[in-house]
Amino acid sequence: FFFFLQESMHAYAANVYTSVVEELMKGKQRKFIAVEQEFFRLWWDAVATDTHKQQVHQLLQEGRLEFVIGGQVMHDEAVTLIDDQILQLTEGHGFLYETFGIRPQFSWHVDPFGASATTPTLFALAGFNAHLISRIDYDLKADMQKNKKLQFVWQGSSSLSERQEIFTHVMDQYSYCTPSQIPFSNRSGFYWNGIAAFPDPPKDGVYPNMSLPVTDTNIHLYAQTMVANIKERAAWFRTSDVLWPWGCDKQFFNASIQYSNMDLLLDYINKHSDEFGVTVQYATVGDYFQAVYSRNLTWEIRDSQDFLPYSTESFQAWTGFYTSRSTLKGIARRASSLLYAGESFFTQYVLKHPASSICKCGALKQLQSLRWAVSEVQHHDGITGTESPKVKDMYMNNLMYGMFNVKKLMASIIFDMNNAKKNGEVYSSIYSKDSGKPGATDVDQYVVVYNPLAWNITTFVTVSVSQLAMSVHDELGHSVPAQVQSSAESPSTYDLYILVAISGLSYRKYNVKPLNVKQSAFIGRSVKYKRKDITLADQQSRQVLPVVNNCYQVLFDQNTNLMHSITDRETNQTVQLTQKFLEYHVNGDVMKGPISDNYLFAPNASAVPVSKAVGLEVVSGNLMTEIRQYFYSNVTAQDYIYAVYTRLYTVPEGYDGKLLCHRIEQEYSVGPLELNREAVLRTSTNLNTRQLLYTDGNGYQIQKRPFKAYVNNTVARNYYPMVQTAYIEDDTTRLMLLAERAHGVSSQGNGQVEVMLHRRLWNNLQWDLNYNLTLNDSSVVRPVIWLILGTKAVTNILYRTSGLALEHRPVVMFGALSGDKPKLPGQLQQNSVHCSSVTLPPNLHLQTLSIPGWRYSSNHAEQVHSIRMGKQKLGDADFRRVLLRIRHLYEVGEDPVLSQHVMINLKTLLKGLGSVMLVEERSLTGTWDVNTLKRWKWKTAQYPSKGFSISTETSENCIVTVHPKEIRTFFVYFQGQ
Repeated sequence: FFFFLQESMHAYAANVYTSVVEELMKGKQRKFIAVEQEFFRLWWDAVATDTHKQQVHQLLQEGRLEFVIGGQVMHDEAVTLIDDQILQLTEGHGFLYETFGIRPQFSWHVDPFGASATTPTLFALAGFNAHLISRIDYDLKADMQKNKKLQFVWQGSSSLSERQEIFTHVMDQYSYCTPSQIPFSNRSGFYWNGIAAFPDPPKDGVYPNMSLPVTDTNIHLYAQTMVANIKERAAWFRTSDVLWPWGCDKQFFNASIQYSNMDLLLDYINKHSDEFGVTVQYATVGDYFQAVYSRNLTWEIRDSQDFLPYSTESFQAWTGFYTSRSTLKGIARRASSLLYAGESFFTQYVLKHPASSICKCGALKQLQSLRWAVSEVQHHDGITGTESPKVKDMYMNNLMYGMFNVKKLMASIIFDMNNAKKNGEVYSSIYSKDSGKPGATDVDQYVVVYNPLAWNITTFVTVSVSQLAMSVHDELGHSVPAQVQSSAESPSTYDLYILVAISGLSYRKYNVKPLNVKQSAFIGRSVKYKRKDITLADQQSRQVLPVVNNCYQVLFDQNTNLMHSITDRETNQTVQLTQKFLEYHVNGDVMKGPISDNYLFAPNASAVPVSKAVGLEVVSGNLMTEIRQYFYSNVTAQDYIYAVYTRLYTVPEGYDGKLLCHRIEQEYSVGPLELNREAVLRTSTNLNTRQLLYTDGNGYQIQKRPFKAYVNNTVARNYYPMVQTAYIEDDTTRLMLLAERAHGVSSQGNGQVEVMLHRRLWNNLQWDLNYNLTLNDSSVVRPVIWLILGTKAVTNILYRTSGLALEHRPVVMFGALSGDKPKLPGQLQQNSVHCSSVTLPPNLHLQTLSIPGWRYSSNHAEQVHSIRMGKQKLGDADFRRVLLRIRHLYEVGEDPVLSQHVMINLKTLLKGLGSVMLVEERSLTGTWDVNTLKRWKWKTAQYPSKGFSISTETSENCIVTVHPKEIRTFFVYFQGQ
């Protein structure tokens, strides 16, 4: 775990690498594996001497230093989005390939809290030969261990199945740390360098808890202890090779004392191998997998089921972190989405405006600051919310700084393309507010809206204004549908909703100005209803308030001011549906029983309803109706504790309103909570779901979650992560929830789905207190969830594109118009308004369009040669190579039309950006030419002959066929670049 502040982490990490590299040079037999590039790169760039650097090159060539995973971090698997997992992996792999010409081929995912089925698929696509995990349910692990089933071939994606399967090793009960008990001493064993103390290491070099050194008198006892543990573990595996991890969290900071004791012990065991019955050697993960692979055994296949949730014992369900630090989870996703938009915006700019006035290297640095920040927060103690407040602040600051840089870059690109006067006033108003709504303004302003998706999008964007009478016009002076109404958040301002229709990867410009009332935007009128005591509600007299658009009729019960039902107008199917906020009360005293903390969720009992009274206000206009519900602890309470803002949209004639009409948008206001409370929104329906829940794995695929009964802790062990999607259904109808940040989600009753929105905890567990891990989070969170209700067939068509439309909402930038209105150059106007840049069919998603800037050669022999000759290209980044990824959103057989494979011509697809000269298909992170990538093929009953597995068919003349669930990665080179 990484709990330290950045500086002590830097000091500690720097020590590890300096110390390990120096020690490896002292003994040809010694080896070491390194995982997270963020720390290695800090050392490489800021600490390593030229001698160290030469030594690293030599050790890598000799195979004695091995990079495993090779991403920036060891990412969390439960609450991260596939885009961000790919980003952080690509970021690390690009550095390693550019610097050393090496490509990691094994994983070491020992610490994430549960294992997702997306990860093995991504690692297979990245060219890995084997995958290694550790943290899975304690009872499942015990069972697998007993039956020698800890190793298998995992087909993480049912659609890609054997094409992207990967051999997977689950660590045994000792996990990734050396067992420290030694029977001959009450001091720990095997950890000779003790416990790290940074940034102030002890002057005398004596660290806390240093193990008993190996001496002539105890070496035999040490060897016996080690061999006994090796033999115990050997019984759990099918081959006679045992992986014995040496080290743990924060070890090898003083490698010389560690290696010298290890040397003595290994030599002794090998000299007495007849007596002990084992031989031991230093090894890397790659050495271990090579040994197992060469045994040529036949392995069982595991399907696409994941290993979530994760419990370490019956009252320790690690399901709290699915929601911990909801604000950080939200900002991390917003940052990821802004990066996605910034990358394609910059790529188009470079391709279309080669003689630009913007410094491209500076622009790339701005993008890199956000790439780095989004990569780093994917750490299993980052976005998970399992870090101390100081480390959380570091993540937040880095994200905010990167977002600021990318907004600034996008603003300057717009200025450059519009030849605007670059005065400070305009600048500040362009990227002043992070909220997505700028400060209220009286001056004429223009709003620039960029759609980062490769589909035509029709949606609303919101702008804060200071008066009701406003008009909105597009670039050609045509009036644009808009609605203005009082803001729920601040009574003194108004929210202006503008209906935008924008083609793929294009932007439009709208002029917003205050006006006399005649030509104004539609005005939303507010009606406030009396607060209702829901405990006294009369069940007999049903007075309902209908809210209707083209897709739904939503009824509110006027006795309670709660939602009553939703009717799908297409099928006339009505679903009874109510929503309530509840809180789980949890214990904070370890003397009184199990506790909840950043990681764990341990409820005392069932959730308790929080409010006895609900207030209602309905704001209705021609384009949108907003239902504002306020939840009070009782009828006379001053302040509400929770609020829900539900929005239904009506799309005028002439616009494609399919997605917009089918979503019921909800925004929640939750907090500050009382201490040791966990807040959930429970949606109860009359659907007969048999308590079966479906949730997404990392926004990539859907996992089936049947309710499981346990002797203890059943509530917490039936919580699952929802990264983007969750749904419940009966035989005909499905209720779908789409989210813009991760949450814990569960179905605790038939027809129910509940989402955990916020947690505030304090406990007295010493370990949590030492690291300030008590989650006393007094913030107010404002998550957004979109509901979609309909038949399975209809929701199937809608939810993938809708989920991405929520993830990648248009980027809105603002500028005041001072003096002359800048006219758009004709050609640009054509581009931005009329013809779309890039449009894909609805079952394909443009996963990545960026200019990475890597300086490596895509020819492997050339790249290795230039590194050997010491000629790595320094100097300018490469702006010619464009990284393109396309992902098929559907599974085989999921939909009769959308599950088909799709043929696309990349030249035609990208013609709006320029003329494509060359396309190279690459592995997921770009470091392999797919034609030369030959992964190990492990023998299974399904495929008895072992051999290399060749990757996907390659593209001829830029025509690519994309099959269900594929993620295809290309380098594209354009003419004149």
